[in-house]
Amino acid sequence: MEILLGIALLLLIVVVLLSLSIRVVPEYKRLVVFRLGRSLGSKGPGLILLIPFVDRGVPVDLREVFFDVPPQTCITADNASVSIDFLVYDKVIDPERSVLEVENFTGAARGLAITTLRAVVGAMDLDSVLSKRDEINSILHEKLDTVTDRWGIRVMAVEIREVVPPRAIEEAMTRQMAAERNRRAMVAEANGQREAAIAVAEGKKQALILQAEGERQAAILRAEGFSLALEKIHEIARGIDSKTVTLQYLEALKALGEGQSTKFVIPTELIHLAQPLAAHASNALAKLGKE
Repeated sequence: MEILLGIALLLLIVVVLLSLSIRVVPEYKRLVVFRLGRSLGSKGPGLILLIPFVDRGVPVDLREVFFDVPPQTCITADNASVSIDFLVYDKVIDPERSVLEVENFTGAARGLAITTLRAVVGAMDLDSVLSKRDEINSILHEKLDTVTDRWGIRVMAVEIREVVPPRAIEEAMTRQMAAERNRRAMVAEANGQREAAIAVAEGKKQALILQAEGERQAAILRAEGFSLALEKIHEIARGIDSKTVTLQYLEALKALGEGQSTKFVIPTELIHLAQPLAAHASNALAKLGKE
C-alpha cells in the first residue's frame, strides 16, 4: 500500500514538473523568459522548455488591441469647455521591452493619451476642435507613438468618437444650421424660378423665330406666285397683236356710242391704232374694185 502511495506521489511530482517546464506558445503570442531574474529574451511560437523553479515565463499578446478613453473635459484656447472621448489602437512590436520598460502599458498609454489630448485641444480654438477631428487624430497619433515606441509598443490609430460642445454653443450651432438650410432652400427656389423663366423665354423666342420663318416662307411663296402670274400675263400679252388691240378699242367706242352722252373723248392712241386699220380697209376695197 505504501508502495502504491509512493508511486502515485512520484507521478504527481512528475506531472507538476512537466506542467512547469513545458509551455506551448501560439502564433499570436510570445513568451518572455526570465532565468533567476535575468531576461533570456522572447521565445516562441511553438514548444518552449523551462527549468522548473528556475525559469519564469511572461506571456505577451502580439495582436492589435484597443482601449477606450472616457469623455474628458478640455478647455480650448478661447476658454470653451468641450467633452471628448476617443479610442486608441496599439500593438506590441517588441515583447521584451513591453515587459521590461513598463509595468502596465495599457494604463500608461491611456494616461498619456489624456494629457496629450488636453495639451492639443488647449492650443486650438473651439471652431478648430469641432471641424478638424482628423488633424487632432493625427497629432495625438504622432505624439503617442513617439512616447510608446520606447516601450516596444506602436500606436496604430487614434480615433475621436465624439466631441460635445457646451449646451449654449450647441444651441447656437443648431440655429446656425437651420438658417443655413433655409438659405440653401431659398437659393434653390430662386435658381428654379430663374431656370423656369429662362425656359419660358427660350420657348417664346423659338416660337417667334418659327413664326417669322413661316411668314418669310409665305412671303416668298406669294412673291413667286405673283412672278409666275406676271410671266403668264406677259406670255399672253405677247400673243396679242396690234389688230386685236384696235378691235378692242373699236368695241369700246361702239359701247360709248350706244350711250346717251353727246360728247366723247377719244384718246390719241386710238387714232394711231386706227391708221393701220384704215390702211387695211383701203387695201381690201382696192382689191374688190379690181375684181
